Amino acid sequence: MDETNRTLVAKVPQVTLLFWIIKILATTLGETGGDAVTMSWLGETTAASKGSGYLIGTAIFGVIFIVAVLVQIRAKQFHPFLYWLTIVATTTVGTTLADYCDRSLGIGYTGGSTILLILVVSSLFTWRWSTGSISIETVNTPKVEVFYWVTIMFSQTLGTALGDWVADTNEMGYLGAAAVFGSLLLLTALLYYFTSISHAVLFWAAFILTRPLGAVVGDFLDKPVAKGGLALSRYTASLALLAVIVALILIFPQKPAAKAH
Repeated sequence: MDETNRTLVAKVPQVTLLFWIIKILATTLGETGGDAVTMSWLGETTAASKGSGYLIGTAIFGVIFIVAVLVQIRAKQFHPFLYWLTIVATTTVGTTLADYCDRSLGIGYTGGSTILLILVVSSLFTWRWSTGSISIETVNTPKVEVFYWVTIMFSQTLGTALGDWVADTNEMGYLGAAAVFGSLLLLTALLYYFTSISHAVLFWAAFILTRPLGAVVGDFLDKPVAKGGLALSRYTASLALLAVIVALILIFPQKPAAKAH
């Protein structure tokens, strides 16, 4: 078939309510899973300082992320489990990287959030300038996929920093911060359905906002009671979240985003 007439299928799922539910669960898993490795596993099994624990955790999840992205790019079509594995990899490495930058490097939540916001916006502008669109429906070539996953990587890291900043710096607590980000997500949904604002821009706004929501919910689950959490086991919480994600993928099959020509 002639290349110019070939139909390209986006290798990302349709954006439905199920997509956002799994995305929030995946970001929550990223928080509990990242903390399980850097704070529980590395903290208990090595003599490394907390700073080196964040760095080691980032290296571990970074390798998983790179391998997952490479496999995703080489895939010929949309594979739900591969896609969500890559998303979870971005959330875990985003958690450990944000914690390392904010806490170990001393940048702080405000400085880290500002730098990461600039990186996200720069990635989106470069993507738009290079390909003409930042719509997920165009994620069907290696070039666009690279932009897509780089943007997601930055957005997941930004979301972690934002969640910590609102929950800790502003002393709102995890539930208060969850209410803030949940309200912003609701506002974004209303703007999507009732205004003419670019749907692609609103998608990325919502995509970014789900990360701090998941981050503060994850912190609420596994942080000590004295700090406003439930003090659940990070391992147990992570396994439970993973089980729910797998069940949703199996029970509700997902289709790829609309085709692009």
